[in-house]
Amino acid sequence: MNPFKNLRIAVCNDHAGYELKLKIVEYLQGEGVKELKDFGAFSAESSDYPDYAHPMASAIKRGEFDYGISICGSGNGISMVLNKHLGIRAALCWKPEIAALARRHNDANVLSLPARFITESEALDMVDTFFVTDFEGGRHQRRVDKINKL
Repeated sequence: MNPFKNLRIAVCNDHAGYELKLKIVEYLQGEGVKELKDFGAFSAESSDYPDYAHPMASAIKRGEFDYGISICGSGNGISMVLNKHLGIRAALCWKPEIAALARRHNDANVLSLPARFITESEALDMVDTFFVTDFEGGRHQRRVDKINKL
């Protein structure tokens, strides 16, 4: 079964993530993703990741998209912005096992990728893993419920 055919996925990036984003978007379109929206950046010219991460997070929170993929040089900055939004659980991943655990144990709804530290192949492996892995719930649900408590 194709894990992408029923998903609405948002993507965002900064200049450092632009080229990798193009490859991921092309891959998702080829896999027949139900809906895909690119929140930018739309070139490799220097840009500020918050300008794209905030709108994407807001759209996911409103229920317009099921999941997101974010990409910047290290993956850190864009993840920090996304995680400022209640209900967004952006997980910085650098190998498929981390992406699987982010979904399985943390119910991550955004896959954050460090463009300067992974290959295109590694990124696509993580995309596949992230979207075929289900949240386990159980004891993990209790922990996820505590994330947004202040």
